[in-house]
Amino acid sequence: MTLTQQIITIAVVVLGTMLTRFLPFWVFPADKPTPGYVLFLGRLLPPAVLGLLVIYSVKDVEWTRGLYGVPELLGIVLIICLHIWKRNMLLSIAGGTIFYMVLVQTVFA
Repeated sequence: MTLTQQIITIAVVVLGTMLTRFLPFWVFPADKPTPGYVLFLGRLLPPAVLGLLVIYSVKDVEWTRGLYGVPELLGIVLIICLHIWKRNMLLSIAGGTIFYMVLVQTVFA
């Protein structure tokens, strides 16, 4: 990649990043009410994304062989318990991930 191509690539990345950061503020200014469909998507998308991540994370688990997905299920249960207990997304994700990694590297190794 030549120097000119690198500069153009960096400029395009910077432009794209700035556009995605500032576009919502231009489209939905603070002095106007937020449209209903945006509020609807704001309520609907977080649980949908989390559900999608859970499905993606267990898609390769072999439920009929080996550990039968026990470490994955224990990790999911811990995440649910932590989230119900503290309602802190970071704690839930980090706690479940660390717990799962400890399980697969020590207990179920």
